[in-house]
Amino acid sequence: MAPLLDALLLQAGYNAALVAVGAALLGFAAGASGTFLFLRKRALVSDAVAHATLPGIALAFIVMVAMGGDGRSLVGLLAGSAITAWIGLLAIEAIVRHTRLAEDTAIGAVLGVFFGLGVVLLTVVQVMGSGRQAGLEGFLLGSTAGMLFQDAVIIALGGAVAVGLTWVFRRPMLLVAFDADYAAATGHDLRRIDLAMMGLVLAVTVIGLKLVGLILIVALLIIPPVTARFWTDRAMSMIWISGAMGALSGYLGAALSASAPALPTGPIIVLVAAGLFTASLLVAPGRGVLATLIRHRRFQHRVHRRQGLLALAAHHPIREGYTLRLLAREGLVRADGVATETGRAQAAKIARDERRWQVAREIHQDAGLTGRYDGLTPIEQVFTADEIAEFDRRLGPPKAVGAT
Repeated sequence: MAPLLDALLLQAGYNAALVAVGAALLGFAAGASGTFLFLRKRALVSDAVAHATLPGIALAFIVMVAMGGDGRSLVGLLAGSAITAWIGLLAIEAIVRHTRLAEDTAIGAVLGVFFGLGVVLLTVVQVMGSGRQAGLEGFLLGSTAGMLFQDAVIIALGGAVAVGLTWVFRRPMLLVAFDADYAAATGHDLRRIDLAMMGLVLAVTVIGLKLVGLILIVALLIIPPVTARFWTDRAMSMIWISGAMGALSGYLGAALSASAPALPTGPIIVLVAAGLFTASLLVAPGRGVLATLIRHRRFQHRVHRRQGLLALAAHHPIREGYTLRLLAREGLVRADGVATETGRAQAAKIARDERRWQVAREIHQDAGLTGRYDGLTPIEQVFTADEIAEFDRRLGPPKAVGAT
């Protein structure tokens, strides 16, 4: 427990602290930028971008070794991955714009070709004299074991820049994500905004290669926005909630990995994100499973209560079942199903409200008004007291349940 607490409090060493901060910044940027992909319904593009980084990593290593270096400079590897990822992104756009192929087809083609090329180039790297110790396989699933101090600084600074770019471009990207036609009509350049959106995703992907890996970075881009959707219906709030979920996943995952060195950082970060998603799925107040079950139970309660009272108003005693137990618990009927005095008063009120709605439909021809009647909404929430008094005047004096 002590190593985990040290890692959470950034007391596990400079590198561990920088990795945790960098992972939190990366997670925030991934979650916030991934929100635009989620709303734009282009989540698979991030998968293609991630896989398109692999040949760039291998090519960058080969080029740096050919120039006399050791080939393991993180800046050079990230630059190479960014170049091929951008080429892959442009290839997808070109295929969609200049052919009749759908976007998902273009994504599948680019993803497969670039990843296949990357695997071939990694094989070439392995047979090179210095390739056996390159450690490039760490970019597949992420690895912080051999991370240097300057590598952690690069990731932390890159995450901070990505967060800043997300803030700067949030409004145009959000507009395009929600209504591209309106954005175009108001003078926005859809192609440039889409490329900016993809460029931001590319930046997050490249920065996260060392921490999470090209295979798992897609999860960090998609899981936080999906998680945030359970907590809000507002787009701007969703961006920041998603960013917070990503940051928390990155920070906790990096801390857990630092407290147990045998645990890989990338997979742990993704598992933490999945845990937050599962918790939100269950307990989110608006869209969670438990909230949905509670709303359904309350709706069922209201339906049974209303139907039971209508049955009492029609002089039909309630003999058994959930309705009897419900009304008996509220003191509206006795154990034998006969209405109590309170139950008769409530039944008379429900029956009279039914007749009031009939009069309301005769007086008001506005379907938008009378169409609000669902049998459960109290009439007092729709009409004013004066209007209800007019309905009662037309109906005449009320009759109590049991009266002849």
